[in-house]
Amino acid sequence: MRDPMLDRLADVIVRYSTRVKAGDLVMINSDPIAMPLIEAVYERVLAAGGHPFWQARSEALNDIFMETATDEQLAFLSPLQMDAVEKVDVRIGLWAEVNTKSGTRVAPARSAIKSRASQPYMKRFFDRAAAGELRWCGTLYPTLSGAQDAEMSLRAYEKFVFEAGLLHLPDPVGAWQAIHERQERVREFLQTKKEVHFKVAPHDGHDGTDLRVNVDGGIWVNCSGGENFPDGEVFCGPQGVEGHVNYSFPAVEDGREVEGVRLAFRDGRVVDASARKNEAFLIAMLDQDEGARGLGEIAIGTNYAITDYSKNTLFDEKIGGTFHAAVGAGYPESGSTNESALHWDMVCELRPINGHPGGTIEADGEVFHRDGKFLDASFPGND
Repeated sequence: MRDPMLDRLADVIVRYSTRVKAGDLVMINSDPIAMPLIEAVYERVLAAGGHPFWQARSEALNDIFMETATDEQLAFLSPLQMDAVEKVDVRIGLWAEVNTKSGTRVAPARSAIKSRASQPYMKRFFDRAAAGELRWCGTLYPTLSGAQDAEMSLRAYEKFVFEAGLLHLPDPVGAWQAIHERQERVREFLQTKKEVHFKVAPHDGHDGTDLRVNVDGGIWVNCSGGENFPDGEVFCGPQGVEGHVNYSFPAVEDGREVEGVRLAFRDGRVVDASARKNEAFLIAMLDQDEGARGLGEIAIGTNYAITDYSKNTLFDEKIGGTFHAAVGAGYPESGSTNESALHWDMVCELRPINGHPGGTIEADGEVFHRDGKFLDASFPGND
C-alpha cells in the first residue's frame, strides 16, 4: 500500500506547482526506484485531464556511460531530448538517487564535457519556461541514499522531506499560498533596491564573507512551491558582483562534495576559487565554458521549516537564515543573461551557530536581515 504522504505530494505537484490542465503533455522524469511516486503523479495527471508519460532515468546506465563513453559520445546531445523540450507542456522531475556518490570517481574533465553538451538543452528549457510555454517542477523521493547523506534513518528522513513540504498540515496548498504572500512582501521590498550586501565576520581561520551584488535591473522572483518543491526563497538575476564569499556548507555537484569553497569576484566573474576538498573538480566546473564563472543567481532562503543541512541542495538552499548564489546559468525571468551548462548553487550560513558569528544582509545600505532573521515582522520566519 502506498504511503499516503506520496499521494499528498503528487496532489500538490500536479494541482498547485505545475497546474496541469486538460490536454497538457506531461513528462514524468525519474529513476524507477521512485515508482510509488511516479504512479501517484501519473494518476493525478490523468485525473486533471493531462497526457502523462514516464521518461525513465537510470543511475546505473549513467554510471556505465560516464565510465565507458568516448569524448565524442560524452559531447553528443540527443535530438530526442531537444524534441521533447520543444513539445512538452509540463515536466515533472522526481529526484530519487540509489547512490548519491556514484559519480565521484568520474574525472572532472569528463563531467565537464557532458555538462557542456547539455547547454543548448538547458538554454531552450529556461527560455520556454521564462516565456510561460513550459511549466516544470522538481521534487524528491526519499531514498536510503539520501537518508545516509543527511545522517538520518529512512523513517526520520521521510519525515524531514514531507514536513519541509508542509505535507503534514491539513491544507498544504493553502499553507504554500500563505507563504507566497509573506515572501511577496520581501520580493516587493527588494525590487526597489539597487544593491544587496552580504556580510559575515571572519572566523575559523578564513576571511568571512563580504559580497556586494548589483541587482539594479534584475527581477526578484518569489519561489513558493512552483518550480521546486519544497520551496522557500526569493531570488534575482545579478547584474554584477564584487567581493568574496566563504561558503559554510559543502557544495554538492554530481555527488561530489566540495568543502571549504571560497570564491572571489571582480567585474561580475569568479577571479579566484579555492576549496579544502575537491578543489580540482571545482576549478574544472568553473572552466567548462565562458559563462560558468559568472553569477547566475543570488537568493535568500526563507523556509524556516528546514533547519538542518542534509547535503541535498533542494533543501539546503531553502534553509531559513541562509543565502545562496549560483555560478553559471541564470534564469531569464530573473533578468539574468548569463548562459552556461553549469548552474551550481552554494549555500552560506547567516545564523549564529556553534559559536560562529551570524551575518547581515543590507539593501542599499539598510540592514533588513540579521543573524538569520528578517527584521520586518511581516516577512517570513516571524510567525
